[in-house]
Amino acid sequence: MKVVLQRVRSSSVLIDKSERRSIGEGMTVLLGITEGDSQEDIDWLVRKMINIRIYLDDVGVMNRSILETRGSFLVISQFTLHASTKKGNRPSYIRSAAPSISKPLYEAFLQTLEKASGLEVQKGEFGADMLVEIQNDGPITIIMDTEDKK
Repeated sequence: MKVVLQRVRSSSVLIDKSERRSIGEGMTVLLGITEGDSQEDIDWLVRKMINIRIYLDDVGVMNRSILETRGSFLVISQFTLHASTKKGNRPSYIRSAAPSISKPLYEAFLQTLEKASGLEVQKGEFGADMLVEIQNDGPITIIMDTEDKK
């Protein structure tokens, strides 16, 4: 399981050209799921995400977590995070989990994040056509992969 998280001033997603969901200050999370991912991976990532210190304290040092700033989350499922570009010019998505595996894990990720953080969690729509707007603050962008916990 892999996430790209971005500290944002604001972020929104337009789903199927009709429904918009948005947050103000907080974190936009792009989530990629592979076939071997589990609740253990979700728990590890959520714990890291809610405690990572990427928000400024009173003296301008990145020393606060999203829990301290009371920001919001916008979580978007993104199977392309596990693209392989080793051969040729067309990315391979063979490492990305099939929807029958990834959709339940995406929903579990959202529930775990909401419960662990107690913060607002907005989401994209799994498998939908989405347009994501991100006002990256900093810019701060961090990639976390559960492969790194081993």
